[in-house]
Amino acid sequence: MGLAGFADKGRHHGGWFFRTVCLPSLILACLVFSPLSRAADAPLGATSYKMAGDATKMRIVINFDREPDIKWFLLRGPNRLVIDLPATRFALNAKDVKPRGLVRAVRYGELGEGKSRLILTGKGPFAVDNLDVLKNGDGNGYRIAIDMSAASQREFDAALANQALTTGSTVSADKAGRVGTGPVSNPGHRFTVVVDPGHGGIDGGAEGLNGTVEKNVTLAFAMELRDKLAASGKYDVFLTRETDEFLRLDDRVRIARQHEADLLISIHADTISLKGIRGATVYTVSDKASDPEAQALADRENLSDQFAGMEIKDDSKEVTDILIDLIRRETHNFSMSFAHTLVGQLSTSVGLINNPQRSAGFKVLKAPDVPSVLVELGYLSNAKDEAQLLSADWRNKATQSITNAVALFASARSGTGAGG
Repeated sequence: MGLAGFADKGRHHGGWFFRTVCLPSLILACLVFSPLSRAADAPLGATSYKMAGDATKMRIVINFDREPDIKWFLLRGPNRLVIDLPATRFALNAKDVKPRGLVRAVRYGELGEGKSRLILTGKGPFAVDNLDVLKNGDGNGYRIAIDMSAASQREFDAALANQALTTGSTVSADKAGRVGTGPVSNPGHRFTVVVDPGHGGIDGGAEGLNGTVEKNVTLAFAMELRDKLAASGKYDVFLTRETDEFLRLDDRVRIARQHEADLLISIHADTISLKGIRGATVYTVSDKASDPEAQALADRENLSDQFAGMEIKDDSKEVTDILIDLIRRETHNFSMSFAHTLVGQLSTSVGLINNPQRSAGFKVLKAPDVPSVLVELGYLSNAKDEAQLLSADWRNKATQSITNAVALFASARSGTGAGG
């Protein structure tokens, strides 16, 4: 063979390589083909994938056998987070990558030319709060940790624009942090109300003495309230559902956040074992219920997701802590303020129960930045309340009282005249 040795070509991770037989004088040159070097050239190993959270906030952790060199960016139509990796061997459990919460789809695979890609498609627009490459605490490999939260399309588009201006469409891992960090100015934003008709689809909710079904009552009332609020011309008003469809509780919160709601009003009409109890109640969220009746109601409403055949529970204590932490003091204070105003307005037009302003841990009220209340219009277990809920005159008075309360609240928030 002589000093030239020989060359032999074959496939190596998608490309061609040359094998060389070396003489002693060429040992240094041959070090590039040592076992250590070949290990470094081997595909990156993605060893596990975990997601925790819901449709409002998710944490995703992907473990690797060594440090990944990544680029990431956002795409719309649909809203996606794209992570580009070096050639990667994905050894992921199919159950772990099954879409859930804020993530509608997970795709990954080879791009060719020594590159791989992971794509997370959102259920709607989202914000990347953090994206970090971290060394595992036990020193065994690295992980990508991603925190995502529901956002509005305007916020997602602003993040895209900021991404193009600051990074040329991609972001390196060492530039972790939310794309478009900080509040995004929206001078054209009008006071926005999201009305949430409780239950729907397979989850009918409570049933009255004469067969009235809660999901129908709440949808009819919510539509009337939307129309009355919209008729003022002062607000943007949206419903979480306009048909008889099932919505998870966290999806209701996600919809409110995506519309950048200034107020979420969730409409319900429950039953209670004591047939003599009647009247409307206004609830806000709290870690500890104001009374046993409020706790019992929150427990029933929070089980709504199970009607679709899925038991929804927090993936870990960490997720529970995140959800509790998201109940911001300022948002809670605004919720309490609106609840107080609403009780005052309803008291002049419809009957209220004793101690009508109450609180408990309702999941649908846990938006971190949207003041939220849950209104129990009355008890379907009481014949008089059931008849009122079906009365056009009563609904007109109730929706007008809520509209008046919204006008006072919007006025206080904006510092303008009533409803401005």
